[in-house]
Amino acid sequence: MNSKQKKVYEKIFKNPVQSDIEWPDIEKFLKSLGAAISEGNGSRVRIELNGERAVFHRPHPDKITDKGAVKSMRKFLENAGVKDDEL
Repeated sequence: MNSKQKKVYEKIFKNPVQSDIEWPDIEKFLKSLGAAISEGNGSRVRIELNGERAVFHRPHPDKITDKGAVKSMRKFLENAGVKDDEL
């Protein structure tokens, strides 16, 4: 994991919830953790990490992820067992 991906992790878990994270950066971060990402219908993206599965919607037309999606990503990462001290 490079420093930019580490910063994405920090933004996801920062309080108050950030609304300036670009979705492509989140996908790169997830791939660095070994997540499997596949395309769904429309803007849906299926993600599997450490046996945990979730479906997210890519933001459009902008690339910026809204606060609700960031909260959902935070919960997904917690459920997948991703911890800061392991990164």
